[in-house]
Amino acid sequence: MSASTTPRLPRRAGIGLKSQHYAALLAAVEAGTAPAWAEIHPQNYFGPGGPPHRWLTAVAEHMPLSFHSVGLSLGSSGGVDRGELDALAALCARYVPAMVSDHLSWSNGPGDKFPDLLPIPYTSAALAHFAGEVARVQDRLGRAILIENPSRYLAYAASNWCEVDFLHELCRRTGCGLLLDINNILVSAHNLDRDPEAWLDAFDPRLVGEIHVAGHAVKPDGEGGMVAIDDHGSPVGAACWTLLDRFLHRAGPTPVLVEWDSDVPDYAVLHAEAARADTLIAACSPVTADA
Repeated sequence: MSASTTPRLPRRAGIGLKSQHYAALLAAVEAGTAPAWAEIHPQNYFGPGGPPHRWLTAVAEHMPLSFHSVGLSLGSSGGVDRGELDALAALCARYVPAMVSDHLSWSNGPGDKFPDLLPIPYTSAALAHFAGEVARVQDRLGRAILIENPSRYLAYAASNWCEVDFLHELCRRTGCGLLLDINNILVSAHNLDRDPEAWLDAFDPRLVGEIHVAGHAVKPDGEGGMVAIDDHGSPVGAACWTLLDRFLHRAGPTPVLVEWDSDVPDYAVLHAEAARADTLIAACSPVTADA
């Protein structure tokens, strides 16, 4: 498939595809009730064959895919994990996803990998490094990618950029876009004592190619306070739906993914969450300059 025939991600709701939902999703396709698109973590499909690829091939015949990578480690001092990038490039060539994304984070150290998406400092040096690695990935894949805003539990004292300006400048330097995770804004705003509405409103909707919504947990931090944890293990919260509606009325219809990665529910529950997102997308009317 050539670049000119690369599928586009519909401006509707999608779901994160889980192995326990393969059969149910294909049954929904047959019934005409399936979501408009699905997102996967490509690292789950880096093997050369087997059942995961048989299922994914069947799904890809019916809907566009978004590849949400969790392993490039763009912020690592040693640069992008070349093995991960080669495997991602091969998978993109095989399935031609409508979108590819990764995170404003790092997860690799010298001779080690960490099972988390760790934050980077928002400094000019970090921005230059990250922009160079994004450019490297885009050159290898032959396409622009999206970078997701992180969930944060602390702020680096050395940071001299705010997160939104950092991401906007990254887009300007590299031509990448943004994956706007609204749940991450809520988690970060809680943990850093910020206003989530003001944080959301600072993002330029013209740069946003995909939106994520999810649930999160709030637990005692052991010091008398409460910490928000980005666990994707519950329904999308009321505050997240409200912020999604707020952003869509500024941005217009945008692809929205419902994430649910732990304590994964039955397919019907996930489908209902996607249907609610579709309702908000259909109802949104972007604010014009004259409004």
